[in-house]
Amino acid sequence: MMLKKFYQLIILPYTLFLLYLMFFGMGRYQYDDNIVRMQPIISTIWFIEGTISWFEIVKIVLGNVVMFIPFGFLGWFFPHLQDLKKLFIAFVSAIVIVEALQYFSRLGVFDVDDIILNTFGVYLGFSMKNFIENRFANRIV
Repeated sequence: MMLKKFYQLIILPYTLFLLYLMFFGMGRYQYDDNIVRMQPIISTIWFIEGTISWFEIVKIVLGNVVMFIPFGFLGWFFPHLQDLKKLFIAFVSAIVIVEALQYFSRLGVFDVDDIILNTFGVYLGFSMKNFIENRFANRIV
């Protein structure tokens, strides 16, 4: 199994696809105002309370975690990101820039909950990567 090679091949197109979703996909439109949500967890609770559809809740909240799991494997592409602290610093820096671009373009909202949920996804991915490396070390080349 050439899992690392496959990952290295797919991570750039995946990242571009995710950026497309974050700025243009899923019915996005340009807001009239720049919006910032800085209260951790509160905006997610408000979203859940204000949403009738459980499908929408699962899609948005879990999507913000699951869609970022592949970035926990970035150590396979950038060896210096094998360290969780370095990975978190690099990822949080990048996601803050993306959230700021959403804010300034008004094609989204700067939401601290997104940063928290996305980073949790990276942590899950990092944990999965370590499990795979330990369990299948001879097969992931």
